[in-house]
Amino acid sequence: MRAMLLTAAASLVLVGCSQPTDTATADPDMEESISQAAADQPFASGPEGTQTTQLDPNARPPHQETSAAITGEDLAWRIQTLASDEFEGRAPATPGGILASQWLADEMESAGLMPAGEDSSYFQAVPLVEATMNVGASGFDITVNGEPMGLELLTDVVYGTRRLDETVSIENSELVFVGYGVVAPEYGWNDYAGLDVEGRTVVMLINDPGFASGDPDLFNGNAMTYYGRWTYKYEEAARQGADAVIIIHETEAASYGWNVVSGSWSGPQYDLQRPEDSMPFVGAETWITNERARELFDATGLDFDALVEAAHQPGFEPVEIPGAVANGTIVTDHEFLASRNVAGVVEGTERPDEYILYMAHWDHIGIRESFGSDRDVLYNGAIDNATGTSSILEIGQAFAANPPERSVMIIAVTAEESGLLGSEYYATSPLVPFEQTVGGLNMDGMLPTGPTSDIVVIGYGASELEDHLAVVAATQNRTLSPDPDPAAGYFYRSDHISLAKRGVPMIYADTGSVNIELGAGHVEELNAAYRARDYHQPSDEFSYDWDFDALARDATLLYLLGERVANSNDWPNWYEGNEFRALRDAQRPAD
Repeated sequence: MRAMLLTAAASLVLVGCSQPTDTATADPDMEESISQAAADQPFASGPEGTQTTQLDPNARPPHQETSAAITGEDLAWRIQTLASDEFEGRAPATPGGILASQWLADEMESAGLMPAGEDSSYFQAVPLVEATMNVGASGFDITVNGEPMGLELLTDVVYGTRRLDETVSIENSELVFVGYGVVAPEYGWNDYAGLDVEGRTVVMLINDPGFASGDPDLFNGNAMTYYGRWTYKYEEAARQGADAVIIIHETEAASYGWNVVSGSWSGPQYDLQRPEDSMPFVGAETWITNERARELFDATGLDFDALVEAAHQPGFEPVEIPGAVANGTIVTDHEFLASRNVAGVVEGTERPDEYILYMAHWDHIGIRESFGSDRDVLYNGAIDNATGTSSILEIGQAFAANPPERSVMIIAVTAEESGLLGSEYYATSPLVPFEQTVGGLNMDGMLPTGPTSDIVVIGYGASELEDHLAVVAATQNRTLSPDPDPAAGYFYRSDHISLAKRGVPMIYADTGSVNIELGAGHVEELNAAYRARDYHQPSDEFSYDWDFDALARDATLLYLLGERVANSNDWPNWYEGNEFRALRDAQRPAD
């Protein structure tokens, strides 16, 4: 990924597949600048405008007509467009993010989808707060027996606050280790039992007590539950009245390295605009590296490994960290913004008031400041998630050419990288009532693995949508496989969970795990390399070397799943015993 300076070209409004109507048009005053920008594109053309040489993979490709068929060629063009430098990493409410969401609306219109957003548009406004920490005026450190540890931002620790105060201070806040920081009555677990944390800083492990416990009956065994997510941990600590939270990073337990934490927590952070009486936040939300955490425990006479082991055991009791206090000042500039979800619909021919939902997040990290340099770094987000967003566009265009009996909504949501904010907003203000939503499919991070003999279902064993998927998978000689890395908790880390928590049956299907020619080991290597090198890094870029026909095969399979359900009278539910079954039963008591 090349480092790049912000330029005036960043403010250009881009044109989609065709000239849109008023529901999706960009600023007409910019047309002359748009034409000039297109003329400056670094590609060579042959007869009738066909491309004869490859573009810089990060450049926006020239216009290409797309077909109703789901093809590798169309997917490649859409992925490269979304992941191009011209959209500046697609951060919400930035110039690049605005251009990207406009392009999506134009693409939906060109593909034949009708507007499904607010006021007969393709957009659903998502009110956000952008919080930008003043790094020079802010700091966070731990003092042990009067000696500061000297924690360095991004190297040793990351910190921030979701409070709307300009300045938040943490002063001599005593530290207490609370295991995994979980309160889960259904599991008989309370890491805060008998503890008053008001005015104190809670230190905790990432993931949940079942992780690496060796006990399949403890929580969900090695498969992460929602209690393992960092978002939950901050929320629970706020409910308990803590001053601050320190999450101890561990690569295996988090399923990503420190580079992901530092990359994701630098630069502007986003949250939904919330009512004044909504849940309060802790003063400081922080992560610390495993190495520096061990230094902390050693310096205070505590056995870190013994406490980690104890945190897995029922009846765990919190442990004060003697002589250790946290101090910090976080100075934040706030801006109230609006990003937008982008939604289009294909109206059903017989039961238009019943909807199948396809979802993918269009946003990524954007541009992050490179400390110590006057240049910025752009995060293109090709796999995460230009692949998934392009796939739902392909699927939407296929449905527009052959409408099914039920309606199909295609929705590209914003601010997933900031905590599933766009899908959460949709879940609180749905464009289609949940009782009319038959079910949904989420596509996120479609890793180009080549053709596979299976399809991976994240959170396998959750809903009856899997029964339908198994039927259509057989038409491609494929089988269903469970998530090969359940400890990562991917089921709770993508947008479908926002609707699942409201009862709507959702399925999150990934690419397969067994390459037809090269086997499972090949896919494992690709996954490991992506997580270690490219996930939430500037190197997540488009490549001409990817097997786009295999990606089209995966998208076709998920199209077939939606088509099967959309042309049936079935209302798939969560399987008996699933945590969301009761919510769906209450939504549709007649089913």
